Amino acid sequence: MRGRRIFGVGLAALVAGGVIAASPAAAAQEQDDRPTAIVSLGDSAMSGEGAGDYERGTRGENGNWCHRSANAMVHRTSLADHTINLACSGAEAANVSLADTTHYTEGSQARRLIDIAREYRVTTVLVQVGANDDPAFADTILDCIAKWFNPFGDGCREDLRTEWPQRLAAMAPKVEVAVNDVKTAMSQAGYAAGSYDLVLTSYASPLTEHMDEILHGPQGCPFKLGDARYGRTEAVPQLAEALRGVASRTGVKFLDFARATEGHEACSGYGDSSTEWQTRVTVDPWAWVTGGLDAIGIHMAQQSFHPNAKGHGQMGRCVTEFVNSGRGSAACVIGADGNLHAV
Repeated sequence: MRGRRIFGVGLAALVAGGVIAASPAAAAQEQDDRPTAIVSLGDSAMSGEGAGDYERGTRGENGNWCHRSANAMVHRTSLADHTINLACSGAEAANVSLADTTHYTEGSQARRLIDIAREYRVTTVLVQVGANDDPAFADTILDCIAKWFNPFGDGCREDLRTEWPQRLAAMAPKVEVAVNDVKTAMSQAGYAAGSYDLVLTSYASPLTEHMDEILHGPQGCPFKLGDARYGRTEAVPQLAEALRGVASRTGVKFLDFARATEGHEACSGYGDSSTEWQTRVTVDPWAWVTGGLDAIGIHMAQQSFHPNAKGHGQMGRCVTEFVNSGRGSAACVIGADGNLHAV
């Protein structure tokens, strides 16, 4: 096809007495008939942990607990012919990078991106990672829950106010490496800079202090209200700003999810969870059916405090709006219509 097209241009040029070589503009217009795709990389917040309906093979089978959901935000976008999710619950920045690592039996996400980007015409790449590195988000949640059981203690927020900025400073260069490796992967697959959208996102706050003052623990959110307020108003926004800095230094787009589930956090509905976009404490005693004895322990509760299917649907909507806008950065916030918008 390429040879015939160049020959045709050359023949026309000879007939017209012009120059044989095709112009760069003509070459740029050459048709790419591959189906388009949007690809997501990252950790549990991107894989769809908490959203249910997990892909077979990622539900604990043979040690793979990636929990990639059919309801994950990438699958709720409207940007390409195909939506492909490479994210894996518990992944760290190194697992997204080109490094030779293995997580839950799976290798580098960026390396797998290369093959996908050769098979499809990738128009958008989403990356959400960093929370499992130095911030140790899951362990931090567990520590704050443990502090809730001491009614006379100060909670976890005072120590975190000192430690959290230091953790974010240590995390940022690791995410920077991962993002640059994703750019390298796309380059190795034949993509020029600017020929696709690379979007780094932050995280939505799973908690709020606006919950039942007395019953919020038994309802599934065993946190001191002061700790929940600190997480929503300080820790999560600071994490977003650290990731914004990474996006700026690596020259990629940035979408801030810090307020994406505001008013719909876990336990914000008090005794009714139907309006919530984040999961409460969620224990799945049947995880052992697919994961065997390996499920006993943390894997039975790993869906806790993650965006649910409703949350992913709204975030996928916001991603679509953001990418279509062509802007370099935005935040997902709830509009007057009750839906998320990129503003």
